[in-house]
Amino acid sequence: MSALVETRGLGRSFGGLRAVDSVDFSLPEGEIRAIIGPNGAGKTTFVSLICGRVAPTDGTISFDGRDITGMPADRRVMAGIAYTFQITSIFANLTVEENVTLAAMRRHVGRAGKRYSPAALRQASLSALGRVGLRDHADAVAGNLAYGHQRLLEVAMGLALEPRLLVLDEPTQGLSDTEIESFIALVREIGQQATVLLIEHNMPVVMALAEQITVMDQGRIIAEGTPDAIRANAAVQQAYLGAPADG
Repeated sequence: MSALVETRGLGRSFGGLRAVDSVDFSLPEGEIRAIIGPNGAGKTTFVSLICGRVAPTDGTISFDGRDITGMPADRRVMAGIAYTFQITSIFANLTVEENVTLAAMRRHVGRAGKRYSPAALRQASLSALGRVGLRDHADAVAGNLAYGHQRLLEVAMGLALEPRLLVLDEPTQGLSDTEIESFIALVREIGQQATVLLIEHNMPVVMALAEQITVMDQGRIIAEGTPDAIRANAAVQQAYLGAPADG
C-alpha cells in the first residue's frame, strides 16, 4: 500500500526546545493510525507540521508523493488535508449549519472553476451533520452547544472538506460514554473513505480504532506497531502506559 503521508528528518524547534526531533514517518493511504505519548511528547506539533499550521525547522513532508513542506495550510486543505483542533475552534455566534457550510464552501466553491448552488452546499452541510449525529441541532447557535457536541461539530466541519486525510486531535475529550461509542463507529465509517490520523489519550478508543500505533516521547518516535505489539512494548510501558521496565 502506497504512503499518503511521509516525513523525513522532520523537526521543529522553539528556541532551545526541540519539540519534534528528526522524525521519519510513513502513513499508508486508507489506514487509521493513532499517535500516542505523554503530555509534551510533540504529538500536536507533529500533526501541525503535517497540516501546515506550524512550519518545520528542518526536514521534509510529502503528501501523495508531492513535496508539501513549504505549502501554506489553506492549500493543504484544498489538497485534501483536514484538521480538527485540540482546543475547540468554531464560530460560536453562528449556527451549527453555518459553521459546516463555511467549511463546505472552502472545499467546493471555485473547485476547478465550478460554482456550487446554495442548495448543494446545504445538502453537503446537512449530510456532514447527520454523520456526526448533529443534524437535529443544525439551527442551534454553535456556542450554546455542550462541549462534547462542539467537538463533534468540528468533526463535521472536517468531513465537509471531503478530506483524503482527516487529522483528529483529542476528539473524544468532553464526550459521554455513549457519544464515544458512536464516535468509534463514525471513525470506522470515515476510515472506509479516508485516511485517519488520530491523537488520543483514551486508550480504549485507541485500541478499538487503530490499525497501527505510533508512540512519541520527547519529540521522537520510540515505537510503532499493532495495538497488541504496542501494549506489550516495555519502552512504551515505561514512557506512557505507567508500567516499569524490567531491570
